[in-house]
Amino acid sequence: MIPLMLSLISGLSTIIGGLITYIKIKREEEYTVIFLSISMFMMIFISIFDLLPKSIFNLIKEYNYCLGFILISLTLLLGYLTIFMINKRIKNDNSLYRIGILSMVALMIHNFPEGIAVFMSGYNNINIGIKLCIAIILHNIPEGFTIALPVFLAGKSRGRALFLTFISGISEPIGALLSYLFLKDYINELLISFILIFVSGLMISLSINDIYLEIKKYNKNKYIVIGLFISSLLCILLYYINK
Repeated sequence: MIPLMLSLISGLSTIIGGLITYIKIKREEEYTVIFLSISMFMMIFISIFDLLPKSIFNLIKEYNYCLGFILISLTLLLGYLTIFMINKRIKNDNSLYRIGILSMVALMIHNFPEGIAVFMSGYNNINIGIKLCIAIILHNIPEGFTIALPVFLAGKSRGRALFLTFISGISEPIGALLSYLFLKDYINELLISFILIFVSGLMISLSINDIYLEIKKYNKNKYIVIGLFISSLLCILLYYINK
């Protein structure tokens, strides 16, 4: 039960980020650029420095360099195409709302293997599970406002914004529960690596093709730098916690 509770706590911490919609912001455009920039850089940093390196190593180790890089490229491309297809199916023309929905989908898929990781780590060693849980909480909070803030600024209610963060977060304990009930005989490091590379493709594509294009509309470049600085500090903090 303790590993399952850890995955539930880490997953639902996404809602904490969604509470940003209750903060009254006077300079809305500036703060929108800062928070969207934090979200964008966090997604890119987590993909490049956390999800991809070990996953790429696992695939190359299993399939050799040539086939490994082909499979990595195809999996990243699948992530890009998934975001592209979801984008086409979202009928709402508001770009901020679209970013919120796409973020929810990408992070929901991302949270699923995270839940498996927290559960499996805690199941084998509770101290490692707690440490991983804390690390995931720290990056789930900015994930929460990645979803909630664009949806709220697009004119949707706070309840709607928080509900979408809940949907994203609950996928983490669901991943843990399924891994315990059904998947424990099938989950291996190679499968998780494919999933994490796919998620990286989703998040990098979303960051560059959607969030960055939205940020550019505001023409407030110095606030992008502030977002870069804050996200860099968060990633350094995550790195030291994960060590």
